[in-house]
Amino acid sequence: YPILEFDPSPRAVIEPHAPRPLNPPPEACVLVFFGEIIRKLARAKRLRRVITLRSEMGPHHVYEMEVDGRRLALFHSAVGAPLAAGLLDEVIACGCRYFVACGGAGVLDREIAVGHVVVPISAVRDEGTSYHYAPPSREIEACPEAVRVIEQTLIERDVPYVKGKTWTTDAFYRETPAK
Repeated sequence: YPILEFDPSPRAVIEPHAPRPLNPPPEACVLVFFGEIIRKLARAKRLRRVITLRSEMGPHHVYEMEVDGRRLALFHSAVGAPLAAGLLDEVIACGCRYFVACGGAGVLDREIAVGHVVVPISAVRDEGTSYHYAPPSREIEACPEAVRVIEQTLIERDVPYVKGKTWTTDAFYRETPAK
């Protein structure tokens, strides 16, 4: 199966590129899946548009803002792994190196309330995009250092959270009881 034929080569036939260089680029970037957050930050005049990426869906603006005296890039990520990964690859080409994704998801555990923060520690891989970035496996573990830093940040800011496993899927209407 082609999806299981991982190629570790770092070079592709088509490589992502920056529309123009960010000099110097912010090292850290947040992929925000909540459009209302971007709009709220824009209304508060906290964002500066630094670059625009393009897809068949239209423009995807990358912004910069200052947080605790440091420059931070952020963009409204697309929902759906292929486009989200493509945009992420292009932001990497712009020079960003450290990323956090902030989005929403459904939950299968009725004990987790809507809006509660969940820090992913692993994921069941049930989509196709991740198989192009890591060797095939049923599950993938989150970077322990990243989890530690996220937990530390949430604790410092007194934000309640749980840690848990996620399920990445391209077909949420096919989440059957048997699966």
